[in-house]
Amino acid sequence: MSARDEILARVRSAVADVTTEPATPAPPGGLGAGTLPAVDAGGSGSGSGSGRLPLFVERVADYRATVLHARPGEVGAVVAAALRDAGCRSVVVPTGLDDTWLEGLAGDVSVLGEAQAPSHVELDGVDAVVTGAKVGVALTGTIVLDHSPGQGRRELTLVPDTHVCVVHDDDVVHDVPDAVARLRPDPAGARPLTWISGPSATSDIELQRVEGVHGPRTLVVVLVSATDVDVPAPAGGAA
Repeated sequence: MSARDEILARVRSAVADVTTEPATPAPPGGLGAGTLPAVDAGGSGSGSGSGRLPLFVERVADYRATVLHARPGEVGAVVAAALRDAGCRSVVVPTGLDDTWLEGLAGDVSVLGEAQAPSHVELDGVDAVVTGAKVGVALTGTIVLDHSPGQGRRELTLVPDTHVCVVHDDDVVHDVPDAVARLRPDPAGARPLTWISGPSATSDIELQRVEGVHGPRTLVVVLVSATDVDVPAPAGGAA
């Protein structure tokens, strides 16, 4: 008898006197068996109402990321302030980034285009990267990049020590199924995805948290919304 046959024989012997069929729990919300809640491609699934943005802010901040609010015409000023507060003197920007997001940068911050940093060697000398995002997930505080124009290639967002990511309020969905529905491409349009939940960190060695090992040490999320959004004060205590 092989080891596999012996294990299966022991399992059969252990359950031989079990005659009751295991109960199948009903899905949440009283849905019938095999029924899943509908989620449209726009990410409007359950729980995506007025509490969506506050939840997103709370969960992103839980990951020790900084969340800033900007009205549509203020993105450039908020991005510039975020880079200044992080002590950044150089920034790389992806092809296709909205030019107005850089209008507030002073002359003391050098700006490199994506083509000017073709490898990790150049990127290692850059302080920060500014990108957009495809979608934000309120329930998990996750930001997803599909690396379309304005988001850059994956290397661009992993090497610089600071990542300033601009997320529009209408791109924030409630949960992961909502995000997947929005991200789902046609077969010819598949893209690599980067899912970001806070700054890069690991506790692999002696359970000591170390940041910046696998990606940016500092994550700043600029949430763009025409309505007021309460955000936590930055770590330094500034308003």
